[in-house]
Amino acid sequence: MKRVIQAPGLAIATLWVDLLGQAGIEATVQRAYASGIAGEIPPDQALPEVWVTDEAQFERARSVLAALTDLRHRHWRCPGCGETVDGPFEQCWNCGAAMP
Repeated sequence: MKRVIQAPGLAIATLWVDLLGQAGIEATVQRAYASGIAGEIPPDQALPEVWVTDEAQFERARSVLAALTDLRHRHWRCPGCGETVDGPFEQCWNCGAAMP
């Protein structure tokens, strides 16, 4: 096993493990409940971590998670109403038309 990344919280760690599983990479959450002893140990040592079970999948797991955290901010003009749509939305908030 090898640690891939430290997560800011248990929910994020669980989502990342699920995403890696969908990519065919077996991963687990370690230190899932260590936040309960954060006063006894340094706070950064109590954060959950994502670990891959097969060390050969380590680099692939890092690239999958890097692609997730490097989302591009998009701007597009709706073909239906001409409204400018920002962010990751794939549907116009004004008229409901799909992104071209």
